[in-house]
Amino acid sequence: MLQRVILGTFLLTLIACRSGPGYSGPIIDPQGVDMTRYQTDLSECQDIADQVPVGERAVVGAATGAVIGGAIGAVVGNRNTATRGAGVGAIGGGVRGTSSGLSERDRVVHNCLRGRGYRILN
Repeated sequence: MLQRVILGTFLLTLIACRSGPGYSGPIIDPQGVDMTRYQTDLSECQDIADQVPVGERAVVGAATGAVIGGAIGAVVGNRNTATRGAGVGAIGGGVRGTSSGLSERDRVVHNCLRGRGYRILN
């Protein structure tokens, strides 16, 4: 069971380390913007956003979910139910942790660009 949780968390972490296929980054109003300078600023802001511990949030979420899911499974069933509950909780918690980290990473990029004078539209 523990191996499955660790493997699932590892996979979630890998997913968290790359952008989704449909994500193109912040949308800015390009009026009066030097796009070469914008690309440099965007890259710098993304580097700053990389400080958000997305992988760590996935691991903490998975561990928390496993404990809660296992406890619920133990209350409503037997050991087998508790084990399944822990697995389901770990996956759900890992996904929530990853999502939270990615959302914060996006907020950091947007705030950084706003601080540099860009008008963010999304």
